[in-house]
Amino acid sequence: MLDVPIYGRIATLELFRPHGETQDLLFIATERYKFCVLQWDAETSELITRAMGDVSDRIGRPTDNGQVVYCQCFHCVLIIGIIDPDCRLIGLHLYDGLFKVIPFDNKGQLKEAFNIRLEELQVLDIKFLYGCLKPTIVVLYQDNKDARHVKTYEVSLKDKDFVEGPWSQNNLDNGAALLIPVPPPLCGVLIIGEETIVYCSANAFKAIPIKPSITRAYGRVDADGSRYLLGDYNGLLQLLVITHEREKVTGLKIELLGDTSIASTISYLDNAVVFIGSSYGDSQLIKLNMQPDAKGSYVEVLERYVNLGPIVDFCVVDLERQGQGQVVTCSGAYKDGSLRVVRNGIGINEQASVELQGIKGMWSLRSSTDDPFDTFLVVSFISETRILAMNLEDELEETEIEGFYSEVQTLFCHDAVYNQLVQVTSSSVRLVSSITRELKNEWAAPSGYSINVATANATQVLLATGGGHLVYLEIGDGVLTEVKHAQLEYDVSCLDINPIGENPNYSHLAAVGMWTDISVQIFSLPDLNLITREPLGGEIIPRSVLLCAFEGISYLLCALGDGHLLNFLLNTSTGELTDRKKISLGTQPITLRTFSSKSTTHVFAASDRPTVIYSSNKKMLYSNVNLKEVSHMCPFNSAAFPDSLAIAKEGELTIGTIDDIQKLHIRSILLGEHARRICHQEQSRTFAICSIKYNQSGGDESEMHLIRLLDDQTFDIVSTYSLDTFEYGCSILSCSFSDDSSVYYCVGTAYGRILVFMVEDGKLQLVAEKETKGAVYSLNAFNGKLLAAINQKIQLYKWMLRDDGSRELQSECGHHGHILALYVQTRGDFIVVGDLMKSISLLIYKHEEGAIEERARDYNANWMSAVEILDDDIYLGAENSFNIFTVRKNSEGATDEERGRLDVVGEYHLGEFINRFRHGSLVMRLPDSDVGQIPTAIFGSVNGVIGVIASLPHEQYVFLEKLQTSLRKVIKGVGGLSHEQWRSFNNEKKTVEAKNFLDGDLIESFLDLNRSKMDEISKQMGVSVEELCKRVEELTRLH
Repeated sequence: MLDVPIYGRIATLELFRPHGETQDLLFIATERYKFCVLQWDAETSELITRAMGDVSDRIGRPTDNGQVVYCQCFHCVLIIGIIDPDCRLIGLHLYDGLFKVIPFDNKGQLKEAFNIRLEELQVLDIKFLYGCLKPTIVVLYQDNKDARHVKTYEVSLKDKDFVEGPWSQNNLDNGAALLIPVPPPLCGVLIIGEETIVYCSANAFKAIPIKPSITRAYGRVDADGSRYLLGDYNGLLQLLVITHEREKVTGLKIELLGDTSIASTISYLDNAVVFIGSSYGDSQLIKLNMQPDAKGSYVEVLERYVNLGPIVDFCVVDLERQGQGQVVTCSGAYKDGSLRVVRNGIGINEQASVELQGIKGMWSLRSSTDDPFDTFLVVSFISETRILAMNLEDELEETEIEGFYSEVQTLFCHDAVYNQLVQVTSSSVRLVSSITRELKNEWAAPSGYSINVATANATQVLLATGGGHLVYLEIGDGVLTEVKHAQLEYDVSCLDINPIGENPNYSHLAAVGMWTDISVQIFSLPDLNLITREPLGGEIIPRSVLLCAFEGISYLLCALGDGHLLNFLLNTSTGELTDRKKISLGTQPITLRTFSSKSTTHVFAASDRPTVIYSSNKKMLYSNVNLKEVSHMCPFNSAAFPDSLAIAKEGELTIGTIDDIQKLHIRSILLGEHARRICHQEQSRTFAICSIKYNQSGGDESEMHLIRLLDDQTFDIVSTYSLDTFEYGCSILSCSFSDDSSVYYCVGTAYGRILVFMVEDGKLQLVAEKETKGAVYSLNAFNGKLLAAINQKIQLYKWMLRDDGSRELQSECGHHGHILALYVQTRGDFIVVGDLMKSISLLIYKHEEGAIEERARDYNANWMSAVEILDDDIYLGAENSFNIFTVRKNSEGATDEERGRLDVVGEYHLGEFINRFRHGSLVMRLPDSDVGQIPTAIFGSVNGVIGVIASLPHEQYVFLEKLQTSLRKVIKGVGGLSHEQWRSFNNEKKTVEAKNFLDGDLIESFLDLNRSKMDEISKQMGVSVEELCKRVEELTRLH
């Protein structure tokens, strides 16, 4: 339906409906204390901002529940946002000891906010109670002795204060963490603990014991609140029932339903269908069945929605060895842990291929009009035509269609009505029976003229001869009739009469591309009247035109000889062309063909960079095909190869099926355990991962720490090495050492061990072990040695040969002076360290002295989460307030002090917690393109985002920065949120404007704007729309 960016990290999301409204409104508060109220406009399919504001206070300590999630020092702000069931006010808990109130007036508009003091400082949850005359909150809190209690308060809007509420409850379950307010008629609240569930109200108290568990999410089933779904941290789904008689609660019952992804949110939709939203695994749409299945589960998964988060680690590999990177991520957590293989573009899965040189064209034909499958594949060469067909063994073999002229090049072929086939050569149009394969009729070109280009559908043929003659024929049963002939000013370069109207066999329009005046013209059929002429500009002729329709919208595509593609909106009744857009797909001429995949029509653009053109949400999209140059393509839907394509590329003809049509392809390898570190070893064609397997047997919970070896093609586990209990694998590396030709896997553990493995016969063999004084957070290959980050120390080991022929790691030198050295990258003799809380420092290894010294550091206090070296002088860092920044080595500094400081040069709020940077790219880098030279780094985040950071040349940066400024003026953020504020670097210490970083997503959204907004920006920039599109499209090639 709609996908809109929100310029903020959403802290709370609540639906509500004020009095007098006919539809729900959406309240959003962000982690930077902005809020907005949104409404959906069904007529325009847009979000309307009804209200917005800022609820931050000058003073106040942000609430935080200090959750430690997957990485050291992940500081989580816990904002609670709730709405009174009678829509009298919105309540927010943003700062310790304060409750912020935004009242509604009687028209449902928001009034000025105010704060109320809240005595309870360690608040765990706050909810509004139902069925109270005055707005009443219930507060779950912890006292300074760690006991947990519940209190209620009435909110007095007149006095702007709390009044003691109707009841309270002391000394609850020590794990109580979640409140569920129960709607009328029962009212009251459920308190979900780790070992008990309690129902509480002014006049009732009921409790039941439960198996120890942490409930993460709940969803109400019935409007009267008598049944709730609860999801716990193991992914178990339970049904909680409140039993009652005449509005009086008599007890609680709980029943296990089955297994789902670990739920972060549960929404009961209708008819026993439930949405399980998960931040630890894939989200799911499930159905709750009346009867259990063979395993005793009532849960049936209907659909899965891919979620890559949390990405704890990843590596970039070229598994297909085609020069195109793929990202393999450690995704998910606990039992939902998995590996995900993410690649860009659309793959062709080869089914068969045959060597054939010099193919000039291809068409598939059927043996009868109503045959669902194609039988023949016509392949045209410069001086002959060959016909291939599937034999009984499902192999392609050469055959003949007697009525076809095979000693010359075929210009066009098509199935025709009445079980006929049509072939166009330079001398004639031949109509052949598809059953007897004999010639039934022939239309010969006038003497002295030869046919240059032709096209056809099931009932019509359009061709052009030299001298600008355009001839239109219609196909009958055994007859070819010349209906109309037109004399054009110039020669024709390409034609199309693909039917896109009501009748699938007949077109009322013809598209004609012209030489000399470089134009595309639309003619009406059958009378060949010119109704539209569109000059293309420039000197490059149109080489292929195509009439097509996507999602009910008609387009004309026009491909030029230099790899550019123009697309226009086509009005099928008037022939008018509007909304012209130009995009560069490659550098060679393009040929366009339609094909079907999963009963949807798409367009294949064959060229040196083959592309599939498709439509999603009425927006035209382009996805590259993972093949090098393709000269021709045609659909070939045979019984043996259903839904396949025939593809002519350098010296061969391939038949293959096509992937799902989408930009990114994600393959999931479900592990059922939590993969935390990964690396690839080219020589052994394996991946090695550090993982944790959680066991829940008989109420006991245990975890096993494992090193797994996986085959890099099948992803099967081929070998496993068990670590000690609680011995986390902290780092893993594939490397080789000086004076040793073998390749090893090195693993650093939290116990203080470095293990060196070799892959022999597909198995992990331990060859050396080194004890260390602390956890080994990072391992790097360093000048034929091994560099390890061990607690606060950087240590260098060399690989020594013992007298008995075995090898060992021997300490060479080290460097102290960090709090915790968590992230390390190296380049040459330089070592860049990301510290737990002391930002980035630069060390250098001195060969002569055999020592490591500090060269420079960033004196800011950043809590780091990842580092990377962009080039010799620029280093990139990510920190725990969702920012990224760059620092520069100050080699030219005049004093030692200046040279000893890393200057901050770039700052940007990404809004994502980054766990890892890696150099690489997800796209094929073609050396002839401008973007082929731009270095890129990929990042992976806790939310499952994979992003690209590109280092732009200065001139391009200045140009795009100007474009970004113009776009900010034209594209307004949803909810009045400011893009500029959102991207400003922000942590507990400071907020400063972003610098030396640009938002690629915002810049690329230029391509989705309508023409009038594009013109507005073009005017502001003083650059043509075509030039702007070209520059932005170049950027899209980076990812």
